[in-house]
Amino acid sequence: MIEVADRLKHVEEYYFSKKLREVAFLKSQGKPIINLGIGSPDLEPPFNATMHLKDSLDDEGANKYQSYQGLPELREEIAYFYKKRYKVSLSGQTEVLPLLGSKEGIMHISMAFLNKGDEVLVPNPGYPTYSAVTKLLEAKPILYDLKADNHWLPDFIALERLDLSKVKIMWVNYPHMPTGTNAPNKFYDEVIAFGKRHNILIVNDNPYSFVLNNRPISIMRYSNAKLVCLELNSLSKTFNMAGWRVGTLVGSYEHLSAVLKVKSNMDSGMFYGIQKGAIEALKSSDMWYASLNSIYEKRRKLIWQLAEALNCTYDNDATGMFIWAKLPSKIKSEAFTDKVLKKHSIFITPGTVFGSNGEGYVRFSLCAPEETIKEAITRIK
Repeated sequence: MIEVADRLKHVEEYYFSKKLREVAFLKSQGKPIINLGIGSPDLEPPFNATMHLKDSLDDEGANKYQSYQGLPELREEIAYFYKKRYKVSLSGQTEVLPLLGSKEGIMHISMAFLNKGDEVLVPNPGYPTYSAVTKLLEAKPILYDLKADNHWLPDFIALERLDLSKVKIMWVNYPHMPTGTNAPNKFYDEVIAFGKRHNILIVNDNPYSFVLNNRPISIMRYSNAKLVCLELNSLSKTFNMAGWRVGTLVGSYEHLSAVLKVKSNMDSGMFYGIQKGAIEALKSSDMWYASLNSIYEKRRKLIWQLAEALNCTYDNDATGMFIWAKLPSKIKSEAFTDKVLKKHSIFITPGTVFGSNGEGYVRFSLCAPEETIKEAITRIK
């Protein structure tokens, strides 16, 4: 075999890619696996989104290459969405860049701003892709602690003590995954000031604003944000469109232009029909969000029961589509989740997937019907 690139020596296959193969194998052997580990919405997208996707297939040019920047009407609808839902004013022409899912944006941003040997501030616990992409580009992830005793927020005093001379990017993610923490206004002012002070690009990854959260916030609402910030967003969770792969990046024209240089060399635009469907999804009324959260509220109460049956504790005020639960003292996360999978055929995620500060925690997904969660509770009890 031809030797692989050195960069692959520093990253592993994504945890869920490996684990889902194991789960699939167990299912193939007749095991009745209940999957509460993955945040893949099982609910339907908005009806109008699906209908506009279907109806658009006969439009002239529907099957041609599309603009690298997306349809103008999609960019304008994203800008209007930000105005209506976040109270943030954006130019649809210059400050919005649609993406083939926000996950690709992590790579594009990193490629646009990182050189070999640069450093990146990455939350611990946090989304594993931040570190993986950083390593793929031969930059260095610098983990910063998020801990329960500080409400899963960065300690800026501790960050100031670091040598920040090589840091180019800081990843933040609120509402936070996996803990469900919402950041207060003070945090956004502090992190923007921190970025300005040290010439660091602050990137807020913001896909969970509208799931069980009454206070959706964009970092772009705060003073000076456009000077040092970018924000990723996604239709995957809010509109149950994970498989559609529709995300967006918002920020200043200068920052987005750098990202577009990368993106335009890596894809050939988003499928026309998906863009037309996304436009309709973004137009969803308040009733959509109320209905979505009504379902998730019922599921969350059941997951709380499941967590209690497993002797776990949790934060009732957390938001998002996951429950971050603390295990009893001295129990290791991976050993616990392996035992639950083997004994009860229930797959939940060990907290260590998200970093060393996830040790002693597990994550439950709300992306399963009530009857499925009730069956999981029955198995445990």
